[in-house]
Amino acid sequence: MSSPSRFLLAGVMGWPVMHSRSPLMHNYWFRQHGLAGTYVPLAIQPEGLASALRALNPLGFAGCNLTIPHKQQALTIVDEVDAVAKRIGAISCVVARADGTLAGTNNDWFGFIHNLKQEQPGWRADAGPVTVLGAGGGSRAVCYGLMQEGAKEIRLINRTLARARALADEFGGPIKVLPWEHRHDALEGAALVVNATSQGMVGQPALDLRLDKLPQSALAADIIYIPLETPFLAAARQRGNRTVNGLGMLLHQGRPAWKLWFGIEPAVTAELRSLMEKSILGA
Repeated sequence: MSSPSRFLLAGVMGWPVMHSRSPLMHNYWFRQHGLAGTYVPLAIQPEGLASALRALNPLGFAGCNLTIPHKQQALTIVDEVDAVAKRIGAISCVVARADGTLAGTNNDWFGFIHNLKQEQPGWRADAGPVTVLGAGGGSRAVCYGLMQEGAKEIRLINRTLARARALADEFGGPIKVLPWEHRHDALEGAALVVNATSQGMVGQPALDLRLDKLPQSALAADIIYIPLETPFLAAARQRGNRTVNGLGMLLHQGRPAWKLWFGIEPAVTAELRSLMEKSILGA
């Protein structure tokens, strides 16, 4: 548990990083819990990551989050990587321990799953086949989370087939790889479809996916939160599917980070979500 006599510090390292909405969220929690502290963006170039991480403890930081492009490089820097981060192949959260050592974990899968559960309380991973598009870091976290929740069939599709196959070979279990050209047909009978690519993000082309074979009962989810509604989610909503955007994934991954840093697990409230949505819409 954090000490009230100490000013609490945490932050997010990325390059670039000033676009991150994480400070808004974490500083909301500091205010909500009446704690003296702050969460800051740390613009760190890749070649400076090791030095920056090693400086966390001397500077009094409890830890930090990592975003692009640091999540994989950190695996070779921290002193201890837990089983989750090893499996996902990326670190999203670093804890600066009192003895100066650094521990790394990954909370992105937790954020994805708990976002679905909060937004769609009746959702179950074993309700039917899941189609996941993308095979990068976000997809790895999504697939890990779905497997933890008991998904029985994951149809994994990526533009580069070899990358999807490498993920499936590593994870094993219920993952079945399909070529990119089969993406439209892979929606047939799906209970959930997840866009884990960057397509649809601000500045990126929309996801090229026809939804005519997606059951109307299926849930459509995106890990993107800028914009709040991607073209993929807009098309799914317009045809009657329930949708979940990626904002809650960002919000919920912060909860276990706070537990590790400060001994408190904060709540993702309607007020916090509204605050974040207003910030994004006003960007």
